Amino acid sequence: MTPTDQLMNEHVSIQRMLNVLERACSTLEAGGEIPPKHFEQILEFIRVFADQCHHGKEEDFLFPAMEKVGIPRDGGPIGVMLAEHTSGRQYVKEMGEAIERYGRGDRASVPYLISSAGKYIGLLNAHIEKENGVLFPMAEEHLPEGTQSELLTAFDRVDVEKIGKAKHDELQKILRTLTTEYLS
Repeated sequence: MTPTDQLMNEHVSIQRMLNVLERACSTLEAGGEIPPKHFEQILEFIRVFADQCHHGKEEDFLFPAMEKVGIPRDGGPIGVMLAEHTSGRQYVKEMGEAIERYGRGDRASVPYLISSAGKYIGLLNAHIEKENGVLFPMAEEHLPEGTQSELLTAFDRVDVEKIGKAKHDELQKILRTLTTEYLS
């Protein structure tokens, strides 16, 4: 397995949760109710798995390794990915505020929640497509085997030291449970 294989596998989980979020928002938009806990779990998955773990691996290890072999940050694909990470974090912040209000029973937060979630879903799906189709093949082509091996070791450290095995297991359980609830 290469570092980009691992990141693409993580993309599958992230996109599954985006589909859960989209379905939950569709239910709200149609006038239905979603347990606030489900939105809180979605948000936790996004913040911890998608951002801290996945984007952390890219920002702290993959992108610097790519820059080292001459792939530019400014004016290049790495800069675009970093800008999209920043935009995504803003949408997640907005979602978090709306979810907090929704959890307190504030139905006026629903349009705001749906809007911020929709922007995040659209951004991340396009972002993943760019990474899988452009950035990761570029990394595969330019990063030497030794660097790729070092990246896999660093990625494993992120999983263990930054997130922890128990937290990873918990997030995957949340993903399975919500996938069954909303996508089956």
